[in-house]
Amino acid sequence: MTAWGREVGRRVSLPVFLCLDGPLGAGKSVLARSVARGAGASGWLPSPSYALSHTYEIERGKVVHLDLYRLESPDELWELGWEQLGAPGELVLVEWASRALGLLPVDRWEVNLAPVPQSPGLRSVSVEARGDPPLILLPQALPCL
Repeated sequence: MTAWGREVGRRVSLPVFLCLDGPLGAGKSVLARSVARGAGASGWLPSPSYALSHTYEIERGKVVHLDLYRLESPDELWELGWEQLGAPGELVLVEWASRALGLLPVDRWEVNLAPVPQSPGLRSVSVEARGDPPLILLPQALPCL
């Protein structure tokens, strides 16, 4: 999962919106940090669970990492600057993106992660393009590191 995320971040054209969903512990934050690192983000990359969002400057623009788990209503998205997300040069990573249904951009990738019960450390990954987002490298069965 880590290797795939880094390659996605390294290769994807910007702007792009990556929506990450799955149960707690599925690997959303691991994947988001890996994509951010691949895109060029450096230093400490904390989960935005409490701050709700973090922004990292990269050579090509910026990475915006959001975690919507604690949102009680999609109306709270506007306080995060939701309407400006997806500007040229942005890689937007949204954990718990299903909490923003109806407000997600038309052109996006939806990534759903789930632990594989019979194989600790492995994740089931489904990836679906919505609209016409930039191409990304699709995953293969990789152990979650």
